Amino acid sequence: MAVNSEVVICGAGIAGISVAYHLTMDHGINDVILVDELPPMTLTSDKSTECYRNWWPGPGTAMVALMNRSIDLLEELAMKTGNVFHLNRRGYLYLTGSAEKAEEIEKDAPAISALGAGPLRVHRGRPEDPLYIPSEAEGFNQEVSGADLFLDSRQLLTFFPYLSESVMAGLHVRRAGWFSAQQLGRYLMDCARSRGVRFIRSRINAVSQKSNSSLVAHLSNGDSISAKHFVNAAGPYLKQVGEMLGIDIPVYCELHQKVGIRDNLGIVPRDAPLLIWSDPQKLDWNAEERQLLVEDPDSQWLLEEFPAGVHTRPEGPPDSPVILLLWEYHTNSVEPTFPPPLDPLYPEIALRGLSKMIPGLKDYFHRLPKPVLDGGYYTKTRENRPLIGPLPKKGTWVIGALSGYGLMASMAAGELLARHLAGVGLPAYACDFMLERYQDPEYQEMLTHWGDSGQL
Repeated sequence: MAVNSEVVICGAGIAGISVAYHLTMDHGINDVILVDELPPMTLTSDKSTECYRNWWPGPGTAMVALMNRSIDLLEELAMKTGNVFHLNRRGYLYLTGSAEKAEEIEKDAPAISALGAGPLRVHRGRPEDPLYIPSEAEGFNQEVSGADLFLDSRQLLTFFPYLSESVMAGLHVRRAGWFSAQQLGRYLMDCARSRGVRFIRSRINAVSQKSNSSLVAHLSNGDSISAKHFVNAAGPYLKQVGEMLGIDIPVYCELHQKVGIRDNLGIVPRDAPLLIWSDPQKLDWNAEERQLLVEDPDSQWLLEEFPAGVHTRPEGPPDSPVILLLWEYHTNSVEPTFPPPLDPLYPEIALRGLSKMIPGLKDYFHRLPKPVLDGGYYTKTRENRPLIGPLPKKGTWVIGALSGYGLMASMAAGELLARHLAGVGLPAYACDFMLERYQDPEYQEMLTHWGDSGQL
């Protein structure tokens, strides 16, 4: 069966759904078809930590501006819907037990603040320090923005007494928190469908072009869709769908996992922010465990230094005992396969890594609660910035390479792609995310000394 549509979107993750939502709600483009071989939000969008932040490094203001806009839109929707997707503003708390890292945070924080992330308040344990206002556990209306930098460990432990006494500094980013990805996706999808957007559960096997310049998506069920516009929102398959169009999309994939456990001992308070340990570390093994690991060549890597970035947060309503544990200690480029190959050692490794930051978690070392492990792929560009905008072939568009920040960026990213497609005015940051940036010699030069990608 041949079907006609103005726009066909390949991929019904949060990016594709957001594009459909903004096309219909902002521009009245309702003749839109979403195509995915899986139900909406079930490939990688539902594997997310579901967190958001506006605290992003440069160069330039583009990432901060994109995230600020996305959070603006999330807050507007939360107000409109009675916060149906449970947006909170508990923040991200970056922590270190290293004097060198504390100096680095102190140096970098003012630069990020100056990019538009909000004011920086520094707490040194002195009477003249600014007032620190703790985050509220629920809701998103708290007016505190920017970040609070603690350089006095005693004050930090006063507010967060469950942390390790080895902590030396902490940066509490305030326009940050988390929300329910599924509830947000469902709301956006329902709105889009109410305006006429259709969903077809199938796989796009090929894309061709008619003589009249319309594009034809050929589906695995034998049907085809002729459309004026084709949007590649294929997530981990962004590159493969690009190849169908004869376009090289410069992305790669990393497998990232997460685990949920029941914190029945209440080690991590239910009102805690997202907690991140910013230091590399070696795992805590006792003498007997260490000897066993030394003797097994396949396990010796567990004695090596692990990278920074292990993090955790409470999951679910106030009476839920679940916490999420995340730590991507392997960041190899891989070909996406589904279901992804999950590491059975991940729960224990993540738990041991988090115990450096939260010593109380050591109580679970020899009685680890039954873990629930899942994972998905971060689809990334070299500099870890998204691709949003036109592709070289007329009528084709891309929204992707949203790495580990797809949900937090989804509202602004979908809005931006919809504005591109509708031919209306673009925000100042639009050019920073277009594929053609790689043709700019100045940008290529900047890539050679890019620095921090902002990824956890």
